[in-house]
Amino acid sequence: MKARLLEVAAGVALAVAMVPAPVQAAPLPLAPDAAGELVESALPAPPLTDREPSATSTRVAQRTTQPGVVSTVLGVSSAAGTNGGGAPGANASQKTLILYDSTGPWAWLGEAYAVQAGNLASHGSPYVMHPVGSYVAGEMSGYTGVIYIGSTYDEPIPVSFLDDVLAGSRPVLWMAHNIWQLTARAPNFRATYGWNWVRYDTGAATTVRYENTDLGRSPLATPSGLMITSIADPAIASVPAVATGSAAGPINWATKAKNLTYIGEVPFSYVDHGDRYLAAADLISRVSNPAMADRKRALVRIEDVGPDADPNELRAIADYLRSQNVPFGIAVYPRFENPLGADNGGVPEAADLAQRPQVVNALKYMVQRGGTILMHGYTHQFGKLVNPYDGRSGNDFEFYTAHVDQNDSVIYDGPVPGDSAAWMQGRIDSATSALAAAGFPRPAIFEPPHYAASAVDYQVVQQNFGKRYDRGLYFAGYCPNGACGTGAPQYDKIYGQYFPYLVRDAYGSVVAPEAVGNVEPEPFNNHPARLPADLVGTARQLKVVDDGVASFFYHPYLGTGYLQQTVSGLKSAGYRFVSVGTVMAG
Repeated sequence: MKARLLEVAAGVALAVAMVPAPVQAAPLPLAPDAAGELVESALPAPPLTDREPSATSTRVAQRTTQPGVVSTVLGVSSAAGTNGGGAPGANASQKTLILYDSTGPWAWLGEAYAVQAGNLASHGSPYVMHPVGSYVAGEMSGYTGVIYIGSTYDEPIPVSFLDDVLAGSRPVLWMAHNIWQLTARAPNFRATYGWNWVRYDTGAATTVRYENTDLGRSPLATPSGLMITSIADPAIASVPAVATGSAAGPINWATKAKNLTYIGEVPFSYVDHGDRYLAAADLISRVSNPAMADRKRALVRIEDVGPDADPNELRAIADYLRSQNVPFGIAVYPRFENPLGADNGGVPEAADLAQRPQVVNALKYMVQRGGTILMHGYTHQFGKLVNPYDGRSGNDFEFYTAHVDQNDSVIYDGPVPGDSAAWMQGRIDSATSALAAAGFPRPAIFEPPHYAASAVDYQVVQQNFGKRYDRGLYFAGYCPNGACGTGAPQYDKIYGQYFPYLVRDAYGSVVAPEAVGNVEPEPFNNHPARLPADLVGTARQLKVVDDGVASFFYHPYLGTGYLQQTVSGLKSAGYRFVSVGTVMAG
């Protein structure tokens, strides 16, 4: 019973967001249920409007005659925004400007997309982000590259930004909407750039080919539209990526000419493993640091190791990995709690790591063979709460509440009762003391159980460690006007993100990536089974990203068979295993 619960719990880490689906999009099985609960799904895209883009926008003409008035109406000073630090290894002499839409009923998505773009850009350089409406003339001259995410159809864009893009002095990555405002500002755009937009397609373009590799595009993304572009002069314009599957035929998913690269959709919506998001991540890193080294490295993390672990399983894992010269992480929670007596006849259990000397010795054995201990919370569960399975350590959430609904989907409910900076600090201090009592120093890296915590918790983790190894969980409203940490997080609008390379995220922490997932022999909670071949397939797709890290995690109760298949598969795919500390160093 315990093994099955562990399998189910592990899959929660694969969920990347829990938000309501756009009301005008195609019917989704993951929409809010009758009780209004938010069911896990990927970050959505705003619904596509019925209006057609205009090649001669009236609003652009009005702004052309009165740019000063528009700048005043839009109001916010260009000083709004926040400096995002680059990750270790980023080019400090580069600096990226990230601009996003902030009007309309889906404005919160503009901020969310900007946070995701900023997280990715940090791999290559420091960055600043703020709404496009606060852009002032000449601003991009202070940056080495610009990213604009057009998430609001017909967002009022300052003419100064359009003119600066067309001046061509900086590389610009433009995503999704409002490209028509740019082309309307340049009467000779087609002749100058060698391409132009045509119309949005909502057909089943569910494959994107980039760098000779097929990437996925969720059918849930198709109702939001993919802009078709037409190449007029192949000597000027090129097509880095093509989407296929639509009745419209192959569609230029990305189009490049001169200083401008255009992606015909928001690539942060409905993301899964091996997604076209990887192509976007690579294009972003080419803006933030064109000279990025292209290393192919791999990481493995042994997951959910607590006082209840089987020492023999741990030693077997360590022996195999050592035999392959593979360093590895060990995610440890130092106190075991089973307050409801799950799988123990209803009799409660509890033990600190120091009370299980055989496990302690096995952990020391693992460290001697190349293991790095990470702090994986304190108890990996919360009090006597069923959260969401049985209250047992290793199965449940510790820093966020959740339940499983009638459709077998995990619902993220919000921060745990009593959540605060002081409470979170207490959990870290308790874990530190429990590890010390067992003879281990406090780890340098933190991993929230099931990759979930509140914004306050993430801030405390940043203050104590500055390093995480996970997929981040983020919240609308946390970065108003681009200033992360100054707003109140909206826990009814949460979204996650996995990283294909090292980043420094919106909380300021350096985050080691985990983009490949984990072995799960059986489907659960509406997640499919994933076997070693699936992980290796995802890692091969990840190779489209310069400096990509094929990182996966593994539960020791599965034995070494699946682990051997995954490790050998990643090596055959051209990856070199290194320690998490090596990746963290940049």
